[in-house]
Amino acid sequence: MSTENRVTIESLDQEGRGVAHADGKVIFIEGALTGETVSYSSYRKKPSFELAQVTQIHKSSSMRAQPKCIHFGVCGGCSMQHLDANAQVAVKQRILEDSLWHIGKVKAETILPPIYGQTWGYRERARISVRHVIKKGKTLVGFHEKRSSFVAEMQSCEILTPKIAALIPLLAELVGSLSIRDKLPQIEVAVGEFVDALVLRVMEPPTSEDEAALRAFADKHEIQFWLQSGGPDTFVPFHPLNAPQLSYSLPEFGITMPFAPSEFTQVNSALNRVMISRAMRLLDPQPGELIADFFCGLGNFTLPIARSGAQVLGIEGSAALVVRAKQNAALNGLADNTEFAAMNLFEMTEAAFAQLGSFDKLLIDPPRDGAMELVRSLSCGNGGGEHAPYRIVYVSCNPATLARDAAELVQRGYVLKSAGVMNMFPHTSHVESIALFERM
Repeated sequence: MSTENRVTIESLDQEGRGVAHADGKVIFIEGALTGETVSYSSYRKKPSFELAQVTQIHKSSSMRAQPKCIHFGVCGGCSMQHLDANAQVAVKQRILEDSLWHIGKVKAETILPPIYGQTWGYRERARISVRHVIKKGKTLVGFHEKRSSFVAEMQSCEILTPKIAALIPLLAELVGSLSIRDKLPQIEVAVGEFVDALVLRVMEPPTSEDEAALRAFADKHEIQFWLQSGGPDTFVPFHPLNAPQLSYSLPEFGITMPFAPSEFTQVNSALNRVMISRAMRLLDPQPGELIADFFCGLGNFTLPIARSGAQVLGIEGSAALVVRAKQNAALNGLADNTEFAAMNLFEMTEAAFAQLGSFDKLLIDPPRDGAMELVRSLSCGNGGGEHAPYRIVYVSCNPATLARDAAELVQRGYVLKSAGVMNMFPHTSHVESIALFERM
C-alpha cells in the first residue's frame, strides 16, 4: 500500500465519513473515524475533494465498534455501525452545533441533553426493494447496496423490528414463487402496536395462485398484506381483512393514533414518545392558549398539545392527513379544542399568516426542506408583532435547514434558548433535533 494514501482523520462529516486533507484536497473517507490513521482508495475525484473508502486502519480509534450486522459495508441502510453508539450521539450533537454556527451564525444558550432510545430493532417504517435477478436465479429483498442501484443480498437486518427482519429471506422466497415476481419492485413496512402491515407494490394484479400464496404467508407469519397498484391513494388491504387497525399510542397523554400504511409516522415509536414529552415541556402549553402546529401530519403533536387544554390549529399540506388528524382528534375526545386545515406551507406569506389569527405559541415540524417561507411570515418587527408568537418549538430532521431557519428567526427578534439532538435513527447519519425559540 502506497504511503501517499495514508492520512489522519480530523473529524466526521454529516454522512458519518472521516474527513482528512491531502494534496490540497478534502478527502471524505467511508469507514474511517476521528483520530484514526488510515489508508484509503478514492472512487470519485474532483478538483477540490475526493470521495474514498478506507482500505487499511493503521491506528484505530477507541470509539471503533464491531458492526453487529453481517451486511454492514455492503448494504447502504446504515453508515455508522462501526462507531460506538454513544459516540454516534456525540457526533450528531456536534453536527447540530456546527450547523447552527457555521450556517446560521447562531448558538443556543443551552444545549439540551441528548435523547437516547434502543439502538437495535427500533425501525418500524421502511421501504424495502425487491429485485428478481435472472443471472443469480433468485429474488433479492433488501435495501440498496452502498452507492448502487443494486439490491443487497440480505438475510437479516439489525435495525428493523426483529419479526420483520426475520421475514426478509422468507419474503424473498415468497416473491420468487409468484408469477408477478418481475412486477413487484417494493415492499413497504408499517409496524403498528397490534398488527404488522406489508404493502406490496404490484405493477400487475396477482393471479389467483399468487393470491393463495400471499394469504397462506400472511396467516402463517401473522402479518397483514396490503397491495399498492399506483400512487399512495391506491393502498388497499388484501389479507386478512379483519386485522386490527394500524395504530400507535401515546400513554402519557392517553392518546391512540390510528394510521394507514401510506400516512407518515415516525419510524421509531418509542423515541417518538420521548420526543413528544420533551416538546411539550419546552412548549409548556396552558389551558386557554392559542397554539398552532405547522406540518401537523396526523396530529402527532397537535393532540398532546390539545390534551393540555390549549386551543390548537393544526396545518398540513396533505388533505388526506388533515382528514386523518380530524378523525384522531374525535377518537381521542379532542375535537372541541382542535381545528385542522390543509395549506401549502411552502407558499406561506405574511398576509396569509395574519389571516390565521394570533397565536401564543407555535410548534413547527417540517420535512427536510425546512420552513423558510413560514418563518419569514412571522411579522415581529416594525410594529407588526401582534401575530408573532412568543415561543416556538422547532422539531427538525435536517440540521442545515434548521440552522438556516434559526438565523431567520433571530433576525426577526427571537432568541435560540436551547437545542439538542434526539437519536431517532441509531447507526445512520440522520440527525433529528429540537430547538426552542423565544421572542425578545
